[in-house]
Amino acid sequence: MERVALYLQDSHDLRDGLDYVKYAEEKGFEAVWQAESRLVRDAIVPMAAYAAVTERIKVGSGVINNWTRNIGLLAATFLTLDDLAPNRVICGIGAWWDPLATNVGIRRSKPAKAMRETVEVLRRLLNMERVTYDGEFHQVSGIELDVVHGRREPRNIPIMIGATGDLMMELTGEIADGAVLNYCVPPEYNDRAMDLLSKGMKKSGRKMEDFDRPQLIVCSVDHDHQTAIDHSKMLLCQYMAQQPHIAKASGVSDEVVFEIQSILGWPATKEQILKAKNLVPDELVYKITASGTPDEARIKVDEYRKRGCTCPILYPVGGNFKLLIDTFAQG
Repeated sequence: MERVALYLQDSHDLRDGLDYVKYAEEKGFEAVWQAESRLVRDAIVPMAAYAAVTERIKVGSGVINNWTRNIGLLAATFLTLDDLAPNRVICGIGAWWDPLATNVGIRRSKPAKAMRETVEVLRRLLNMERVTYDGEFHQVSGIELDVVHGRREPRNIPIMIGATGDLMMELTGEIADGAVLNYCVPPEYNDRAMDLLSKGMKKSGRKMEDFDRPQLIVCSVDHDHQTAIDHSKMLLCQYMAQQPHIAKASGVSDEVVFEIQSILGWPATKEQILKAKNLVPDELVYKITASGTPDEARIKVDEYRKRGCTCPILYPVGGNFKLLIDTFAQG
C-alpha cells in the first residue's frame, strides 16, 4: 500500500467535493487537503464539511497563511476541527505570497521569524497550555483554549509548513512536524529541499525518516493525452503570473512570465486563461506536473516519491476527478 492524498481547490462545485472526498476514502486515500490561495475559497469551511461526511480520511489545510488569523482564533479553529474529527486534522500553514498579501493590506516582513513565532505559540495552545508570549509578531498574555465542555487533553494536530524558499525550508526541518512540499516544481527540486530540511533537522536532533514530507503535485489525468496536458496549461499560466515564487522555483523564464502577465488580468477571466495557456510549453507541463494518461501520470508521480516525497497530494486540475482517484486507488 502506497500513501496518497487528494488536493482540492475551487475547480469544482463544493458539494461535488464532498462526493470526491468520500470516494477517495473508499479508494484508500490517506488524506484530503483543501487549498487556500487566491481570494476564492477559504480552507476551513470545506475541511469541516469533509470531516463531517467521512470517518477515516485525514483532513488538512494546504495551506492557510500565518498573517490573517489571530493566533488565538487560529488555535481555536483547529481545536474545533479536531472536535469534529478527532486525530484526523492536519494544520498546514505557509508564509503566503505577494502581490496578494500587499493588495489586501498585509505587509509581510521577516517571514521566517513570523512563522517560528506562529508555530511555537500555536503548538503550545493546542497542547492546552496557558501561554504568555512577547514576540515581535505575537503578543499574548495568559491565554489558553477555554474548553469548559469537551476534551481538555492536548490535541494531536500535526503542524506542517508549506515551504518553498531556502530559509523557510530549513526552518521547517527545525520546528515543524513535517513539510508540505510545493507543486509546480520538477522532481529534482526536491534534492535541495531534502538537504535544507536535513540541515534544519540537525538543529532539533531529528532524522529524515521521522519527518513527513507530503508533496502537492498537479495531476491531470485523461484517457486522451492532449486533453490532460491542456487542463494543466490552464492552471500553470495562472500560477506563473500570480505567484512569482512558484515560477522561480519552477525555473520558468522571466520572458514567459511577463508575456503571460500581459494577457491575464487579476482576477483572470476564462477567456484570458484560454489565450494565455497557449504560451505554456508542453515541455514545462511534462517537467513540473504529472499530466497525461493514467500510466503517464503514475510514472511521473513515482519520480517525486523517489526524490523524497512521502505522500503525493494529487491536485486534479480539471476533467474527470474520479478517474484520477481510480488511477491511484489503493487496495
